[in-house]
Amino acid sequence: MAGQALVPAPVAKRRGILDEALCTAPSSDPFSDDSPADDRAAADGSAAAAQGRELADPRHSLSRIAAGAPAVRGRWGRVPSMDVILVPGFWLDASSWSEVTPPLVAAGHRVHPMTLPGLEAADAPRAGIGLRDHIDAVVAAVDALDGPVVLVGHSGGGAIIHGAIDRRPDRVVHAIYVDSGPLGEGGVINDQLPAEGDDVPLPPWDGFDDEDLVDLDDGLRTMFRARAIPEPKGVAYDRQHLHDERRYEVPATVIACEFPTTLLTEWMDAGHPYVEELARIRDVELVDLPTGHWPQFTKPAELGAAILAAVNRAS
Repeated sequence: MAGQALVPAPVAKRRGILDEALCTAPSSDPFSDDSPADDRAAADGSAAAAQGRELADPRHSLSRIAAGAPAVRGRWGRVPSMDVILVPGFWLDASSWSEVTPPLVAAGHRVHPMTLPGLEAADAPRAGIGLRDHIDAVVAAVDALDGPVVLVGHSGGGAIIHGAIDRRPDRVVHAIYVDSGPLGEGGVINDQLPAEGDDVPLPPWDGFDDEDLVDLDDGLRTMFRARAIPEPKGVAYDRQHLHDERRYEVPATVIACEFPTTLLTEWMDAGHPYVEELARIRDVELVDLPTGHWPQFTKPAELGAAILAAVNRAS
């Protein structure tokens, strides 16, 4: 399966819907801001026609909750301390998680926010850095820890953590996709983002859909643009390659910001190709956190609480 994933792209390149990383079809993805509006309408129509259908795979467990719902106790009767690796989306480094992680730390979990290769600074070299390099960096972080880990990926980081899960399905106990999802075999994160040499800079704000920018006020936009680091072109344009079907056994939580979870559920029930990889995961939890594409800036406390609840449920 080939496709694109959810990364914001300029309007001239897309007229789409969400933003960075669920699996999708060869030329367009309703979860990608570069997908045609007609594709979204078709997806909505097919989903509505299938509303109420059972998921095709009887082994698939799907739940939907609201962000902030109370966490359940772990299956051992208490929530142990977990190692949580947080992977940022495009144009961001480890510091983008700084207002999200305090609830995790307060609960006794160990957090490991990552700065991926080529994102160390605005003038960092990015030539030759591709999707595999970012996946390798996350795998190295997993290998550096003892015991099971939880992976969190925002936007394009969702594709990256899914690639790492494919490499270490026996080490990752839970995946949390923040306004993103798993990118399937042959998919790309977003090869329609304009590049300048080896860089993909943050596009102008008028290159994003209104849904992307909900709650991102002028002050937050100024902050974001000041801290934005160009993404390595290869990360956006390279194809995902997966090998181990045990990745489908790793439970996942999707924290949905731009789209309501009801719509994702309809697409999954309908067997829509845009969510094919997500639908193959045996145990999926969908969480609503209504805001724009960057909840770590617009609703950091709520995002931290939602991630903490997912980590606790995974324990």
